[in-house]
Parts: sequence; structure tokens; C-alpha cells
Amino acid sequence: MIALQQRAIAHFDLDCFFVSVECQRDSRLKGKPLLVGGSSDRAVVAACSYEARRYGIHSAMPMKTALRLCPHAIICRGDMEAYSRKSREVTDIIADNAPLYEKSSIDEFYLDISGMDKYFGSMKWTTELREKIIHESGLPISFGLASNKLVSKVATDEAKPNGQMEISFGNEKIFLAPLAIEKIPMVGRETAAQLRRRGVETVKTLSEVPITLLEAWMGKNGISLWRKANGIDESPVVPYYEQKSISTESTFPADTIDMEFLHAELVRMTEKIAFELRQQNKLTGCVTVKIRYSDFETVTKQMSIPYCCSDHTLLEKVKELFKKLYDRRQLVRLIGIRFSHLVQGNYQISLFDDSQEMIALYQAIDSIKNRFGWEFLMKGTNVPLPGKTKQPEKDILPYYKG
Repeated sequence: MIALQQRAIAHFDLDCFFVSVECQRDSRLKGKPLLVGGSSDRAVVAACSYEARRYGIHSAMPMKTALRLCPHAIICRGDMEAYSRKSREVTDIIADNAPLYEKSSIDEFYLDISGMDKYFGSMKWTTELREKIIHESGLPISFGLASNKLVSKVATDEAKPNGQMEISFGNEKIFLAPLAIEKIPMVGRETAAQLRRRGVETVKTLSEVPITLLEAWMGKNGISLWRKANGIDESPVVPYYEQKSISTESTFPADTIDMEFLHAELVRMTEKIAFELRQQNKLTGCVTVKIRYSDFETVTKQMSIPYCCSDHTLLEKVKELFKKLYDRRQLVRLIGIRFSHLVQGNYQISLFDDSQEMIALYQAIDSIKNRFGWEFLMKGTNVPLPGKTKQPEKDILPYYKG
């Protein structure tokens, strides 16, 4: 077993991923202040170029605000299908070369290349892989190489754009010390403000605060912050498996051909596991639908989709697959839905055409479901209508208006 101090962890991050893909598709966009997102005033910025960032624009900013900061910015409608395709292309290159890798989001990867120094040299090998990715995908990518995931990620951010950086073992604290506390992953605006009010502005100062005091200030998060400030991170690179999935099935008390009931079940099941996706901060890149008929014949069909986790998008794909599978001459005994090819990611990136209100709506719905249970809110199409005879009531979840 390789000792902890000998670990070599590389963090790869595709620079301005959505923007880079758009510039690859249209070279005239290079060097321009580019905003990826919806075109309406109520839309949000899903991504922006470095040129746009100079005007103070950032992702998740209302498009109206971004255009006020930079009136001559170019708006490009997002294309998740293209981004998903390029993400898979880069994933395949890494999978063919890295001994162990974790796909932490649509455009980020951790590679455990511990022991590589015995054969090639960790920095040499990682540099060559980066060059291969750039050559074969045509996209800019940066990496940081260090003894753990935390430091390698921070190093990547410091190496951008389109650069690379190595932090040798034993220099983790020296590297982190002069950086602003916001450079530490998971230190958000509120946490940073709380620390700055106490005079903590750099990672060096944060590392010198007694751990007991940080715990008194912030509870368990204080302990985690102290460890990060001191460059300590023992978390492993979790192997990435495309077959990881979230799924659900429903076997009916009586075989049915009631299309209204079956569609209601599809809505209920899709909402259930889409909520699970968002709970885990994951996106799915593949949808599978299964039907088992009364004679126990089972059929399945799947499709690759642009990474997302929003109910309305996934339900559209689920219904499309169901329509292709269903044989109206037979009764249905069971239906199942599976989301696979999962990656970490926030649902905002799949809502290019949705407004701030849509994003806020999902956040509000998920907040209510977190508090009262996922079945507390359901679409009206999944609610038994007065006077309608459906499958036994125990198969229809209760509907609450909250």
C-alpha cells in the first residue's frame, strides 16, 4: 500500500468549458465577451468568457444585470447536447490513460497517479496527458498536481487559464498561505464574510487560528476549515463508473392498460428520482425506461441525453421512451425508470432557456420536499380527478397544496 505522503493527485479542469465549446464551434467568438445562457431579460448567465468577467460578470448572474455591465456582450444560447458530447470525449481520453480517475463534474476530473514517479515522473506524465487532451479535443484545460485533492484543485485555479502547476510534497501550507480565504473550496460568501469580520483574510491567518476557536465559531465546519487551511485532505479519488445509477420501479396490484394511470405513474416516478439527483447534486446523462407486460416479457430502451436533473426535461425523455416501448395490445405489470451516467453538477447549467423564476421555483420545491418529504408536492397530472376511477388508491400518492 502506498503511503499517504507519496500520493500524487492531479486535478484537471476544462477552462470556461461551455464558452470554449462555443468558440470551437464558431472561431469568430474567440476573444469576445461571451455570455452563455438564455436571451431574455429574465434568464441567467450559465457561463461567461474571461473577457466578460473583466466587466464583473459571473455565472448565475441575471442576464439583464450582465448586459447592463457589458452592453456589447454576445449572448449564445446553451447547447447541453454539445457540451455533454465534448465532456464524454475528454472522459474517454482520461479513461484510456489514467490508472484511477474520478469525474467530479461535467468538466472536472481528479486522477490518482501515485507511484508514477517510479516509471515516468508524475509531472511529465500529467503534462503529456494535458497536451493529448488539448490536441484531441481542441479544448483548453488546466491542471494542478499535489499530494491531495484539496491542494491540487486550488493549484488548478491558480494555473488558469490554460496552464499547469505542481505543488511538491511538504509545500502545501507554503503554497496556500498567501491566498485569500475565498480560494479555499467550499468557503462561500457568507463564511468568508464571517471570517473577515474576525480579521481572518488569508489562508495563513486561518491556519493559525486555534482549531478549538474555529470549532466554537462554526461548529464542525470550523474543524474542516482548519484542516483545509493547513493543506490536510485525506479524501480518496473515488473511481468513476458510468454504470452508477438512480432508479425506481412500480409493480401494480393489477395489470393495467389505463394510459392515464400509467402516465401519472411516470410523472410520479420521474419526479421522485429527479429529486434524488438534485439532493445528491448530480446530473444524469442517460435515461432508461423498462416495461414488464402481463406475460412477464420485459423490454427496455435507453437514450443518452444532455446532462441534466430537471423534472420537466427528464419527464419529456421518459415519456418519449415509454411511447416507443409500449405495445397497446398487452396489459402492463410493471414500469421502471433509471437515470445513469451520473456526474456531479448543479441543475442551473441545464436551464439555459429558463428564467430566474424557474431556478427559484426548483429551489423552493426542493426546499419543501426536504422538509416534508418528496411526495408532498406533485404535478397536477398525477392527482386523481374527482369522479375518475383509477388504480387502487394506495398506488396514488396523496396530493398536498402545501
